[in-house]
Amino acid sequence: MPLRTAAAVRLGNMSSKLSQKMGLGAGGMIGGRVALRLDPQALAHLTSGRSVALVTGTNGKTTSTMMLSRAMSFLGEVATNHGGANMPDGHVTALSKQPDAPYAVLEVDEGYFPEVVRAASPAVAVLLNLSRDQLDRVGEVRTIEKSLRTALSSVTGVVVANCDDIMVTSAARDSANVVWVATGTGWHNDAASCPRCGDPIRWEGAEHWQCTGCDLARPRPHWVTGDGYLVAPNGMKVELSLRLPGKFNQANAVMATAAAAALGVPVEEAVQRLRGVSNVAGRYRTIQRSGHRARLLLSKNPAGWSETLTVVREADHPAVLVINAHEADGRDLSWLWDVPFERMRGRQVIASGERATDLAVRLTYAEVEHTIVPDPLLAIDAMPPGPVEVIANYTAFRDLNARAAQ
Repeated sequence: MPLRTAAAVRLGNMSSKLSQKMGLGAGGMIGGRVALRLDPQALAHLTSGRSVALVTGTNGKTTSTMMLSRAMSFLGEVATNHGGANMPDGHVTALSKQPDAPYAVLEVDEGYFPEVVRAASPAVAVLLNLSRDQLDRVGEVRTIEKSLRTALSSVTGVVVANCDDIMVTSAARDSANVVWVATGTGWHNDAASCPRCGDPIRWEGAEHWQCTGCDLARPRPHWVTGDGYLVAPNGMKVELSLRLPGKFNQANAVMATAAAAALGVPVEEAVQRLRGVSNVAGRYRTIQRSGHRARLLLSKNPAGWSETLTVVREADHPAVLVINAHEADGRDLSWLWDVPFERMRGRQVIASGERATDLAVRLTYAEVEHTIVPDPLLAIDAMPPGPVEVIANYTAFRDLNARAAQ
């Protein structure tokens, strides 16, 4: 490592520790920020000589990153940022803590993906999905697709891509070495027309799609996500038996397995390691409070909420829905009108969070009976004893986890 980088990293690590001691945060960003100010090439130097896997997409990045790092641990020590600090600052912090790890798995915010690709020269790039997310910060999804498409054109490694996502397929199609994964993605509301020519997308059954104006169409998958299992390229069927709920986590697991296999991890070994994942940065954890077992679920955008509401529909438990609108959440709450809250009809629901009244308006139009309790912990207390589902967006989830741990 160049002397300038080594010095920058050392001072960055000191900043992280100081931040933690002063109670200013976990230090996941500040250390990398200091290091990059002192050496703008720190990320490139810290990834040099490692086999790097990048994971990006709108939903599932943190979970898939943890899964892939677990699978790749079969090969050796893995440096990773699966705590969610997914911008270059967080990458530098994570890599500097494990400078000798020969492998790295990095979750990457979609907006920073081109920059990180240029710095890291990944051996594997994983594209999970693309949908609307924080339009006031991230921008329109087609803009993101174009930037990813350009970035992937320079990737010489393997691109693992979701062929059931139209935007992802368009972004990855021209890459030199693509491994296609059928995930059974259920959200198509952001891709009614082709991202390349603008003509309508036509669906044939529940799986195949194609553009009516150009040759963009669903590729033939190499990997297939089944109901509780995967099918590998050689036809081998492997039961997943995950501890995490939902079909979307099965899809995350297959994407992670395909990426690990591209780097030489045996399929059954990868899946075996994924089965141990039960808690991802507080997601899916259950807290005990005042006679309640509250399961904490994170959802940040229409596609994520749609998938989570499908999971909680499996059991008719009362639900606390929590919405904030800070910068990290996106201040524009118009996306609430695209969430199928109608699925919550017939159960006890409390609208909570700093923007509980905005949520309450949406629930009213969805004909979901509800009450308003702005404090999510008090909302849990107001429910009948027993299981409670708590679904929160980013800062609401983060703050609830922190308060529940006190």
